[in-house]
Amino acid sequence: MDKRNALRAGAVSATVTLMMLLSSPAMALTRDDGDQPGSGLSVGQTLGLYVFIPLVAFAVIAGLAALPLGKGKKK
Repeated sequence: MDKRNALRAGAVSATVTLMMLLSSPAMALTRDDGDQPGSGLSVGQTLGLYVFIPLVAFAVIAGLAALPLGKGKKK
């Protein structure tokens, strides 16, 4: 039973990986009609968007989740 599940999981993983490789942007240099790409992000904007904002969001959510723990019984 475990071998069958492992085989199924491997087949699904291989299929998903293959589909992702096949759907890669091979024709990304060909512009579509109406395609107007904006200017690129600077290093600071990229770090802020993909590093700092998620870290701050994680800290806020973790803090809100931990609030009920601090209001437990006092000894």
